[in-house]
Amino acid sequence: MLLSRVRPRRSIFRSITNASAQRHFANVSRLKVLFFGTDHFSLPSLKSIHTNLVNNGRVERLEVVTSFKAAKNPVKQYSRAAGLPLHDWAACTPATAGRFDLGVVVSFGHLIPETFIDCFDRGMLNVHASLLPKLRGAAPIVHAIANGEQRTGISIMRIKPKQFDVGEILLQSAVSIGRDTLMPELHDRLAAIGADCLVTCIEDLEGYYQRLTVQNDAEATYAPKIDPKFAEIRWHQATAVSVYDRYRALYGLRPLLTNFGGELVKLFKLSFDSTQSVPAVPADRPGQLEYSKRSRQLLVRCGDGRALELLQLSVGGKKTLSGQDFYNGFLSKVNRSDRYFK
Repeated sequence: MLLSRVRPRRSIFRSITNASAQRHFANVSRLKVLFFGTDHFSLPSLKSIHTNLVNNGRVERLEVVTSFKAAKNPVKQYSRAAGLPLHDWAACTPATAGRFDLGVVVSFGHLIPETFIDCFDRGMLNVHASLLPKLRGAAPIVHAIANGEQRTGISIMRIKPKQFDVGEILLQSAVSIGRDTLMPELHDRLAAIGADCLVTCIEDLEGYYQRLTVQNDAEATYAPKIDPKFAEIRWHQATAVSVYDRYRALYGLRPLLTNFGGELVKLFKLSFDSTQSVPAVPADRPGQLEYSKRSRQLLVRCGDGRALELLQLSVGGKKTLSGQDFYNGFLSKVNRSDRYFK
């Protein structure tokens, strides 16, 4: 039976001197870990901690906090299949946290209250999918690609109360972003790297705590939660590269959105030839649509005059069309002056 209230314990990392810390760390104990996560990015980290437990590593006990409301929650499904004790975040109390040494948060989606953080003698760690202080926030992978970044990575950081992604850094690992990398590929790479880095930190927690790096707030950039407007393309303002990067960033999440003849158009798949030169004169009408019967290519001109090839799209919420299907069913039936996206 869980107690409804618990007196938070002071963290040993706040209360002991450097000399006594060295004596304490010389006799390293195994850790009772409480894991907080909800989604597919969380899952590799949970699996790695579980493997460490099964193999008699640093982890002595593992339980999981997640959202029972989340549909098709992979963390919940895995925990049940693996026999790991589960706690619903909506009903979780500091008393639960008080039975553990270390908290681990991976893509959880909730700000952890200070009353919880203070219950963990060894603090709380977070796996964040960027090289902090760059891209603090809920959607670092999406924004890294949308911004055209060539490099991102993983940060293992200590959680601080009242703010997201501002704590000290234990470990970072960088990865490159290819010119045609799509979001799901980068997501999975970072999730796997994050899981490895997390267990590395857990195995030598005391050593990493002694080498903490404070974030430079002056260098911070932000990656806020994605809203529906993020997918809307404004052709006059957009270069071909920026549209292509937005497509790569949202791939697997939601299609790009535009308008043709008063109907909503969803762009599911497109391609971009980065070797195209920038025309001396941009397109007269950004959003202009062109179809080549010889190559069967459907192209859209962007604000800089360069073109994207449209491979899969839909009109008015109907079935997905190829570029040729769209030309036959829609584009060929309107005047050339009306062949453009708004």
